[in-house]
Amino acid sequence: MDKNKEKIAAEVARRRSFAIISHPDAGKTTMTEKLLLYGGAIHLAGTVKGRKADRHATSDWMEIEKQRGISVSSSVLQFEYENMCINILDTPGHQDFSEDTYRTLCAADSAVMMIDGARGVQEQTIKLFKVCRLRHIPIFTFINKMDRAAKNPFDLMDELEKVLGIFAVPYNWPIGTDGDFQGVYNRRLKQVELFHERGDHGASKIEAAVFKLDDPALKTVLNSYYLEKLTADLELLDLAGDEPDPQKILSGEQTPLFFGSALSNFGVEFFLREFIRMAPAPGARISAQGPIDPVDTPFSAFVFKIQANMNPDHHDRIAFIRINSGRFEKDMEVLHNRSGRKVKLAQLTQFMANDREIVEEAYAGDILGLFDPGLYHLGDSLSAGKRIDFEPIPVFPPEHFARVSARISMKRKQFQKGIEQLAEEGAIQVYQEPSIGTETYIIGVVGELQFDVLEFRLKNEYKVDLHIQHLPSRLARWVTCEDPAKMPQPGELKIGSSALEVLDKDDRLVLLFESEWASSWVEERNPGIKLLSIQDLEEAAQP
Repeated sequence: MDKNKEKIAAEVARRRSFAIISHPDAGKTTMTEKLLLYGGAIHLAGTVKGRKADRHATSDWMEIEKQRGISVSSSVLQFEYENMCINILDTPGHQDFSEDTYRTLCAADSAVMMIDGARGVQEQTIKLFKVCRLRHIPIFTFINKMDRAAKNPFDLMDELEKVLGIFAVPYNWPIGTDGDFQGVYNRRLKQVELFHERGDHGASKIEAAVFKLDDPALKTVLNSYYLEKLTADLELLDLAGDEPDPQKILSGEQTPLFFGSALSNFGVEFFLREFIRMAPAPGARISAQGPIDPVDTPFSAFVFKIQANMNPDHHDRIAFIRINSGRFEKDMEVLHNRSGRKVKLAQLTQFMANDREIVEEAYAGDILGLFDPGLYHLGDSLSAGKRIDFEPIPVFPPEHFARVSARISMKRKQFQKGIEQLAEEGAIQVYQEPSIGTETYIIGVVGELQFDVLEFRLKNEYKVDLHIQHLPSRLARWVTCEDPAKMPQPGELKIGSSALEVLDKDDRLVLLFESEWASSWVEERNPGIKLLSIQDLEEAAQP
């Protein structure tokens, strides 16, 4: 191996790129903040809750996130820790923004799954877990909020196995789960770590009092009840528990399990160290041209996220790329595969949420942002040398629709620009009624809360107040025809009052329905046509 390859191999080996997933309010963004704290990227951790907090979570950089106390957009954060380069992808937990989370998982090599100790495995966790399982990425589980009353830890392990079908291997074990949390037994280091809250709400690092299980001094600080229960629990774990299997962990069959409290920082540093030790470095990626090796293939990357107005003063637009192979060097020229154009990568940046720094070089596994003049689309591939087309990013069907217009007609240009931008980000899907101009659009979204984000961002970023009329439609179906010459035009189909005719961004005819039954009714009364969902349409378009 030549020196250049050796350098790339060494850099790829020290990278860990992962997404954090959870049901809303399980503590995902809090954990992100604490990983930054222990990684030395920040000196004081901000808060996720509270609209009037002095310090907000680093990853919650959008104004609506600070006001609502929720994450509505994925954030990218990079830092160095113990000679490892960490790329964290903090994702929205709320199901209404799951489309953004799914796209972000395409850029991750592993996932950290946060679970609320009192609630266990919840609906959104199940959905996100399935996406991870489809991608065969390793999952590391952190049972959070153990400083409050929580479920029995054996029951939580049982839930993981029965609901998600994954075997959990505990690396530590909680002491006190009824709101009387004392600390954990660290199974790897074979020591008791006792919890003491500092009183600063987790803003700074925490240090635990550490004892060996047979240390006589432990009996003076830990009640005999907890010692006896811990001893019994450990015996059960040793009898029934599986040993960690690196191959099963990497294939997603086993999940390393950790207990702690992200809010108070308890268990976070141990988790970070163990995660880095076990999580995979960037591996080969699937493409239409075959597996792409991260070391042996020249630079390649794909666009998984587009974000406008990260700097509101400049109305910039950033395309986020995940490097899949090779090394990026400043000013290198690459092929933009969709357009066939050669583009120069001049000023790529690394991120700490919306703070950025221009980089001279980067490697497979890194997440970078590049200024987007309107060239890039979600899923675009970039490559040096031969053409590479990575797997397409999944498209999700809208389930909520509304007729949207600017309240003040003189704001029409700003309105159109804002709608166009959010559509290119993948936040909304845009349709037009054939008989109505661009003063009004039909907007489709996956989650209803996205309408709130649309309204907020149009007002904040484009100074446009919206009029939103919610529609009863719940699904979109694209009209197709075996004989293109017989493709019906708007107004020619027999749809009665059960559907709304619209055109998508490519001027394809789409029908919006309130139910599957209404869709079948129209298909029956119009022989020769077929109505397809957006996934069916995308699959049909694949070569």
